[in-house]
Amino acid sequence: MSAMQSDYSGFRLLLVHAHPDDETINNGATMAMYASLGADVTLITCTRGEEGEVLVPELSHLASTQSDELGAHRIVELANAMKKLGIEDHRFLGDGDEIFRDSGMMGTDQNSNPNVFWQADVEHAADLVAKVIDEVKPHVLVTYDEIGGYGHPDHIQAHKVAMRASEKSKWQISKIYWNTLPKSVIAEGIEKLKGTGTDFFGAESVDDIPFAADDSLVTTVIDGNKFVDAKMEAMKAHRTQIALDGPFFALSNNLGLQVWGNEYYRLVKGLKAQPFNSEGREMDLFAGISK
Repeated sequence: MSAMQSDYSGFRLLLVHAHPDDETINNGATMAMYASLGADVTLITCTRGEEGEVLVPELSHLASTQSDELGAHRIVELANAMKKLGIEDHRFLGDGDEIFRDSGMMGTDQNSNPNVFWQADVEHAADLVAKVIDEVKPHVLVTYDEIGGYGHPDHIQAHKVAMRASEKSKWQISKIYWNTLPKSVIAEGIEKLKGTGTDFFGAESVDDIPFAADDSLVTTVIDGNKFVDAKMEAMKAHRTQIALDGPFFALSNNLGLQVWGNEYYRLVKGLKAQPFNSEGREMDLFAGISK
């Protein structure tokens, strides 16, 4: 934090995510930090996460295979999470015009439903995001990489739509980042979890984790450790999706909260700018940008 400015009023950040909870896991500390320092932070969530697995037994009836009310419930979870992070501008893609449904995992029957996000016309969905870009005029855009981090169709689609929107919008975004996580951080976590009774999504080694990136691809790290408590509270707000005894919190218990306070990015548009840390990584998403 000492390397950053104390006032980010006038700076604007836009994040494009696939489902409620993705934003908190990937960027919760970053969002909370910049919002607290005066930046305008806008979140677009592309679906309501209707096909998510319900981890709370007493809410299992909400699942898509039962009452199919999980999407409405996750709207509330997202709103509660955003309160914890101090984010006021969060919206769903096409909100008020149309609803893109959660596509489920690749190869499932849900993927063929014409209403799911995976089946959406990329140009049309990109126009909807471009409309938001032209409205809020973000200096920085954050989304997924080309494989959506781990191959979920909605993440891949969010990447395609966000990147295409950045090309179609009248407003030119100065810097675009993709969420990432260095292999070194994941490898340390896997080793620390061994013998605790909880594994990290069944992985034996970092090579089993699709979203683990070579450290050389990680250009930027945000030290959001002063906001990690807010991030953890926001994660708890997504209670149908994130188990308190699951791998996310197990990782926190064994590596310390810093594992979630440091958030990593890959710069894909714009130039790296000081301040840099000892590993040569940027420490500020807005570095080098003028208001």
